[in-house]
Amino acid sequence: MTTPRPETVAKLTPVLTKRWLSPDAWRIGTYEQLDGYAALRKALKAHPDDLIQLIKDSGLRGRGGAGFPTGLKWGFIPQGDGKPHYLVVNADEGEPGTCKDLPLMTHDPHALVEGVIIASYAIRASRAYIYIRGEAVHAARRLRNAVQEAYDKGYLGRNILRSGYDLELVVHSGAGAYICGEETALLDSLEGFRGQPRLRPPFPATHGLYASPTVVNNVGTIASVPPIVLGGADWWKSMGTEKSSGPMIYSLSGRIVNPGQYECSMGVTLRELLELAGGMQPGHHLRFWTPGGSSTPLLAAEHLDVPLDFEGVAAAGSILGTTATQIFSDQDCPVYATYRWLEFYHHESCGKCTPCREGNYWMVRVYRRILAGQGTHEDLDTLLDTCDNILGRSFCGLGDGATSSVTSSLKYFKQDYLDYIEGRTAPKLSEKTLVGAH
Repeated sequence: MTTPRPETVAKLTPVLTKRWLSPDAWRIGTYEQLDGYAALRKALKAHPDDLIQLIKDSGLRGRGGAGFPTGLKWGFIPQGDGKPHYLVVNADEGEPGTCKDLPLMTHDPHALVEGVIIASYAIRASRAYIYIRGEAVHAARRLRNAVQEAYDKGYLGRNILRSGYDLELVVHSGAGAYICGEETALLDSLEGFRGQPRLRPPFPATHGLYASPTVVNNVGTIASVPPIVLGGADWWKSMGTEKSSGPMIYSLSGRIVNPGQYECSMGVTLRELLELAGGMQPGHHLRFWTPGGSSTPLLAAEHLDVPLDFEGVAAAGSILGTTATQIFSDQDCPVYATYRWLEFYHHESCGKCTPCREGNYWMVRVYRRILAGQGTHEDLDTLLDTCDNILGRSFCGLGDGATSSVTSSLKYFKQDYLDYIEGRTAPKLSEKTLVGAH
């Protein structure tokens, strides 16, 4: 186990995670003792447009994967249109390796609740929803308890803190479909329909929930709002990089000594994160990793010093995504890892569009052939051709994400595929898996 250098430890910037280890951190009493709802009191004294401008000035970008400027999204909501406005929080975290929102809701649910109230006030919404993944039973229980505590204390409901502002907040548990992490599929599910992505335009900013103006933001995005209101835009921008401001929760898992959540200024490198996490497990050496979950292109050991912000990761050919950093060693197989991810996307495809529905179905079968020792060189061309027909042609980003590990693993680790095809690597799957694979 390595001891991190002081300059590396300085990269740790606990903002969203600062209360996680406090006793009973999920209870409103603890939250109020640690700056809880102070930002709300400050926000309710400001004009909603000033709050939107504050978020724009801070440079806060979406923490759900796309990195869209949050203040800009809030500003898209038309005002004075006579329609109800809605805030919807996307808490449907379910991508392999991604685990930053669930611990946030479990350990510090009031941070999200306070952020919801401030954001709803800014966009003039009188009703807000938190759509949480159905399997997240413990987090949902903590969240519902926090919402009730907020109602009891007058932070939710009618005439909040005697400001004249009213807000109702509903926590809704989904049925556990990964597709509902896509914002329009989430809205359809919330309305009681099957979770499938909508055709855009029109966009949620004008035709979202119940065909009304709607902002959909990730848990981490909304939970970042109270600290920005309290600390100011310049304070937030003092962390991170010029175009990727603030701290980010990096979820480290895999072949490391201390997996977990590490909140650091954006722009930290994997080398520094590994240092904070105690290094690789004994006997393991870094071989490949995901910078932002299984839907982001793989990076290799040569990318240890890539800045983990939106621009740095993009320049390296990947996507920052949900900062789910899955770390694999020389004892792991990139072909098998890609197969397991692809099985997930095949299973979670909603089936609405042909490229994703059929492409992932057939790619899974090609991988089974290769891993059972019955693949051919033509299979590699088939995989790339299939990815080309999925990428940019699917109805939503699920199809695009499914191709990421396929194309990137073939780019960096083609020899591993050839070793299976040419018999140098023993088959990992039995012939039983090949039923219907030809």
